[in-house]
Amino acid sequence: MIRKYITFLKQLSRNTIGKIGVILTTSAIITFILLEIMQLAGIIHNAYIGLIIYLLFPALFILGLILIPFGWHLRLKSTGKTSRELLSEVFVDEQGRHWFFGSPLLWTIGGLTLANVIFLSGVSFQALHFMDQSEFCGTACHTVMNPEYMVYQSSPHARVPCVDCHVGEGLGAMVDAKLNGVWQMVSAGFNLYQRPIPTPVHNLRPARETCEKCHWPEKFYGQRLKSIIHYAQNEKSTPGYTTLLLKVDAGKGAAPAGIHWHIAAENEVRYASLTVQREEMLWVEVRQPDGNFKRYTNRKLIGGNHEPEEIRYMDCVDCHNRATHIYEQPSPAIDERLRSGQINKDLPFIKREALAALTGHHPQAGASEKIEEKIKRFYRVRYPDIWQEKSESIIKSAGQLSKIYNRNIHPAMAITWGSYPDHIGHAGGGGCFRCHNQDLVDMDGHNISADCTMCHSILANESPTPFDYMNNHSPDGRDYLIREYLKSEFFHSIR
Repeated sequence: MIRKYITFLKQLSRNTIGKIGVILTTSAIITFILLEIMQLAGIIHNAYIGLIIYLLFPALFILGLILIPFGWHLRLKSTGKTSRELLSEVFVDEQGRHWFFGSPLLWTIGGLTLANVIFLSGVSFQALHFMDQSEFCGTACHTVMNPEYMVYQSSPHARVPCVDCHVGEGLGAMVDAKLNGVWQMVSAGFNLYQRPIPTPVHNLRPARETCEKCHWPEKFYGQRLKSIIHYAQNEKSTPGYTTLLLKVDAGKGAAPAGIHWHIAAENEVRYASLTVQREEMLWVEVRQPDGNFKRYTNRKLIGGNHEPEEIRYMDCVDCHNRATHIYEQPSPAIDERLRSGQINKDLPFIKREALAALTGHHPQAGASEKIEEKIKRFYRVRYPDIWQEKSESIIKSAGQLSKIYNRNIHPAMAITWGSYPDHIGHAGGGGCFRCHNQDLVDMDGHNISADCTMCHSILANESPTPFDYMNNHSPDGRDYLIREYLKSEFFHSIR
């Protein structure tokens, strides 16, 4: 039986086209199986090998299947025989008896077709599983996606697979994502992608289908203490504390208040933005209790011929636009390393010198090494005694600055400081102030309130201590929060 199948394969490969088809199909399936076994055994584990296994070899296999019948057709034309006549030379013995049940052509093609369907189905399932892994998303297109993958790995959602947010659930979502992925492969292959990758991503699934699978809006309630430390650029890098009592609930009272008021089920906010970046509003509308919408129009843009790029209903990602792919700004990044002890805050002028080193102009090649050398040279020249005493700590601190730079600056993708603004809060005049400003007014000239106390209470603002407890007594339960905060591990870590 095996001998007859070998003879059959020889019949299929009597001409060049058929021979190429048989070689491609046979070698592709054998190589695929071997590589799959090696990958499952942990011998190889690489996104590029995965691309070869699940994309290249199946493509070669299908190409071979296409060439085989084409080659067979050419053989029929060259011999003048029918398929049954050619196959009879293989499957019929000298007495004219079929060695196989029924028609050799029917059974042979049927058996091979079934084997091909099983193989391609298995490959398709494995390919989908492979391409759903975050490692594939981040490393398969290394130049394009490596910056996003790098910041993703140190984000609050580092254990959430990319597909949970970028694809969502359901067959329709998967099909849309794979079709979009084809264009992404073409863009990467022919260098058609933009640098940096433009945001926001407009084909994301709605937040209610992704974010709210884990974050339950009805459970947004209460208050949360947050302390922010900014170190001054003086000799002692003096810390200044800003402590906020955040109102994280949806503000179900009569007056709109609370950070998550905007996405409460009973509220609805929609807006038209001047550009696709959603950073300047043409108008904002808020649904009223009677079901109508009240509009606030940007008076700076009244009279101009401005067409909105989009009209959007507000959801989670309008504020949490960098919930996962979080790029840092140089000063807060240094502050965080100073707070955590990764950079030695006892070094004189360390905040000033670190900021100057990070924001200075560096050539693309060897930028991080130049940053480290600048810090080390400063202490060798200006503070030789400290260099002798704390050289190890200085070198470690300089290394942290190098890591900050490499994490946030990616010349190949034109990503630099501020390429991707974060709309949480209102640093730099963005974020909340895109809507809560003096220019968005209703028909009576009243603007959307920018009262700080709608979303937080300020317990300290650039203060030498996290807050003055004696001056922050209140009847609304904050005393308890403050006492708990004073006992917390974070409070003692920043003192």
